[in-house]
Amino acid sequence: SSRGFPGSFIVDGVATRDPGCPPDRQAGANCVFDYGPYNLLIPEAERTGFMLQARNGFGNGLEVFGELALQHNRSIAQGAPTPIDDGAGLSVPVTHPNNPFPGASEILIRRFRTVDAGPRIWDIETDNVRGVLGLRGKIADWKWEVSAQRARSESDQTGNRHQGWVRTDFLQQQINLGNYNPFGGTVNPQSVIDAITTSLVRQGQSDLTSYNAEISGDLFELPAGKVGLAAGAEYREEKIQDVPDDQFQRGLIFGTEAVSAKASRDVYAGYVEASVPVVKGLDLDLALRYDHYSDFGSTTNPKVAVRWAPIDTLAFRASWGTGFRAPSLAQIGLGPSQESQFFTDTYGCADNPAYCAATDYTIVFSGNPNLKAEESETYNIGVAWQPNSNVRVSVDYWDIQQDKKIDEVPFGYLYQNNCNVQSSTVCVRGNPLPGDTLGPLQSVNSTFFNIGKQSVNGVDVSGYYALDVMGGTLAFSLDYSRLLEFQREELNSDGTKMVKRDLTGEYEYPEDRFVAGIDWRMDTWGATANINYVGSFEDQPDFDFDGVLDYDQYHTRKVGSFTTVNL
Repeated sequence: SSRGFPGSFIVDGVATRDPGCPPDRQAGANCVFDYGPYNLLIPEAERTGFMLQARNGFGNGLEVFGELALQHNRSIAQGAPTPIDDGAGLSVPVTHPNNPFPGASEILIRRFRTVDAGPRIWDIETDNVRGVLGLRGKIADWKWEVSAQRARSESDQTGNRHQGWVRTDFLQQQINLGNYNPFGGTVNPQSVIDAITTSLVRQGQSDLTSYNAEISGDLFELPAGKVGLAAGAEYREEKIQDVPDDQFQRGLIFGTEAVSAKASRDVYAGYVEASVPVVKGLDLDLALRYDHYSDFGSTTNPKVAVRWAPIDTLAFRASWGTGFRAPSLAQIGLGPSQESQFFTDTYGCADNPAYCAATDYTIVFSGNPNLKAEESETYNIGVAWQPNSNVRVSVDYWDIQQDKKIDEVPFGYLYQNNCNVQSSTVCVRGNPLPGDTLGPLQSVNSTFFNIGKQSVNGVDVSGYYALDVMGGTLAFSLDYSRLLEFQREELNSDGTKMVKRDLTGEYEYPEDRFVAGIDWRMDTWGATANINYVGSFEDQPDFDFDGVLDYDQYHTRKVGSFTTVNL
């Protein structure tokens, strides 16, 4: 990160790194910082849960049922110490007793990190409650059920002044008084740290209310068997809100935090499914579902599946269907939230060499209330063979096409079209230094959008073999998945046309995964070993850090395969 400790400054209009910056951390005008060691892979957590299920029959197949679930979770979240850039507007008086720039008339803090205040830590407590009450019964050969559900999740995040939360106005006060030394990577006294830190509270809540009704039974009988039918309807209300501390909302806390989030929706849906035995060994399944969302509209999705077993030990199967994914309430109602992205400010670099180093810049991200649902089309073809109870083998080919994918507006597009002018409202810059036309890049505003398409296909292979060994049963199993093709169609950096990129084997998309198991059982004893494998993939989606994805053009270092063994 370019927010370093020591940091960098603007001294009389010139971007200048701290004289105390070690040689191995010097990058142009920046003194860089490795924030990785502060991240927690697995935060400590404590979970306490309680569940009660009850039912009571009234005769004639009529039954009332209920469920109550409570959970209290405690955990922590930790991030690197507070990163600060020139957007905070901090300065150092030239009369500061530790000023390493003699003769300077103005010193502004350009990039800095309050490492001496420690990492930013949240204490998180979450309470979940869920209740269900329903009634079920039978009318002739038809089963029916109605139910109502109410669920709520409340989360409180708290951070105190000993957990790294620095207020920029408090920091400025202590710098002005000469108490806080921002130079040379100095670890300031705890009394000074206590004077620049604060306590915070952040509260989130989500609510769900739903009503469901369903019925299932046999319609009539064909020569090959009975035709089954299932149908149902549901209605639900969803709400979320996230209320950060007022100090965040006033811009006094620097770092990656959401300002606010609030959204709600109503949904009603109906569905029907039929199972039809066409002839002996040939079954047909037909389904249709309709959903209406108050925020984006309606969608209707069918499914057709067929299974053919010419002999008892062999079955062929195929299915086709469409689907959708509604935009999440967070994607719709997210307030401005900050994230970091590494790239080179090429426009700024042409104006001032101090901006030429690839570094982390702030992306200010907000929700989009005009999002539409993602749409998909899926088909699957497979065969399964089971000559006896000790041997099973299946092979399936699957293909998924997704349209109107919800994703971030391509950063390259935002940068190329907005960051070459000082007055842009998308690309926010500080005041230009003397002689420059572009100021230092502070942030880029972005949002979600229904953009592009995605298609993926692959093969799943599953096998099982068991035999008698040492008075018990020894079984071998394998579930293997091969990603054949993963293509994404998205806007190019100029926003002028759609381009296809192959994601197979690229960042976070390994080609191979499998779980292999060995299991031995005898009477009441058993032993099991499972091998879990995830294949390698390339590490860097943006080869040259110019903000434009180019993983389809360059090869970067590999993240090695990952294997774990459970005994």
